[in-house]
Amino acid sequence: MVRPRSLTARLVATTVLLVVGVTVLVGALSALAVRSYLLSQLDDQVTASLQRAQRAPSFGDGPGPDGLDDRRGQGVGTLTAVWIPDRDVAVGDVIVEGQDGRTSRSPLSEDDLEALDEVSADDGPHTVRLDDFGGYRVVVVETSAGKLAAGLPTRDVDAAVATLLGWQGVLTVLGAVAALGGALVLVRRQLRPLREVAGTANAVARLPLARGDIELAERVPADLADESTEVGQVGSALNTLLDHVESSLEARQRSEEQVRQFVADASHELRTPLATIAGYSELARSRPDDEEALRRALEKVEDESHRMTALVEDLLLLARLDAGRPLARQPVDLTRMLLEAVADARVIAPDHVWRLTLPDEPIEVLGDEQRLHQVVTNLLTNARKHTPAGTTVTVAADPSGFTVHDDGPGFSPDLAEHAFERFTRGDRARTREGGVGLGLALVAAIVEAHGGGVTLDSRPGDTTFTVRLPAEGAQEGPPGEIDR
Repeated sequence: MVRPRSLTARLVATTVLLVVGVTVLVGALSALAVRSYLLSQLDDQVTASLQRAQRAPSFGDGPGPDGLDDRRGQGVGTLTAVWIPDRDVAVGDVIVEGQDGRTSRSPLSEDDLEALDEVSADDGPHTVRLDDFGGYRVVVVETSAGKLAAGLPTRDVDAAVATLLGWQGVLTVLGAVAALGGALVLVRRQLRPLREVAGTANAVARLPLARGDIELAERVPADLADESTEVGQVGSALNTLLDHVESSLEARQRSEEQVRQFVADASHELRTPLATIAGYSELARSRPDDEEALRRALEKVEDESHRMTALVEDLLLLARLDAGRPLARQPVDLTRMLLEAVADARVIAPDHVWRLTLPDEPIEVLGDEQRLHQVVTNLLTNARKHTPAGTTVTVAADPSGFTVHDDGPGFSPDLAEHAFERFTRGDRARTREGGVGLGLALVAAIVEAHGGGVTLDSRPGDTTFTVRLPAEGAQEGPPGEIDR
């Protein structure tokens, strides 16, 4: 059996089958009810015919030579049969009407009498099929004179039921045709919104999403995204999916742009020391006898090599963190780390005011000690390099992490939004030494790899970096360590 594939075809077929099934069921029950009613009436007539036969004078004396003589009150089609065991008599006939309108008696055959003799007495009417006269409704009773049977034909009942079934068949066909047409119209109308939703999905599927700046303007109309209906739920889900796809594509586009900018900035940062090394190498080659020039050239080459090495190591660390390489997971004494870092900063930058606020209890966090030390060092270096002499830098710790605050000039609003992006430099906003712009990017990447977060709140005279780290035991995961 071939099943319809489309939803429209399945719904229409289901509707038509339901209509046909209900119609057939109602028709069958109606036919059974009508037949039962007509048979009940016929049974009353059969009982009356039996009573008239019992009252006939000839019945008490037995049938005469011509059979059951007295048939007064009996109608055409009435069957009467008598069995008298004492006289070994079994006779019966049916009143029939000839073509001239006169009635006569047609005797029952032996086979018909045998069929009637098998009917149990005093058990109500029974339906008997006679070879010569067809179906009859018969009642049999036992009397002192013998057994008496009376019956009437069921042809009128059968004809009425057959006519009823015929009309029901015609009406069933007409109902199926009407249901087919109505279901086609209604189902197509009800599924029209679903086709519009599918059209939106197809329009989006035809868009080139592989590359470039993507704009997903296609959406399911608001009237088709009402979640109070099933089609509206599909439309709303598709709109939600498109919103998610659009945001993902925008994130991908931003990521691609960041990668391109990252490569360009890295190339630029490496090009400067490489050009310096090439220049001093050429100088040393051109003055082989000038020992002072040769010494200065080698020192400069060494300095630029160290600078490139640090830059490449920072870039490699960022790449490994981006790839999700695991960090070491072990208890780290954050209190001791901050004490040592602030002590080092006081030696390196004595023209700044360094303050440290610690709680009474030692603070331990779970993570990579070397990378967390790099976070603290980068933040203190950022405060030292980009604030003037006399600036107060305050480091405060609490069980959730630590903060680094300074009262320097602060970040400009535009720069603060991109402070943790790679190669973002604040030379114009915060004076003195510049860098390649990877320090804060490394801070953010390392803290996020630990399952924490870092935020910046900056205004003139009030700049605060807040680092939140999971306490010892708050973060679970397999131990591991990135390559150093």
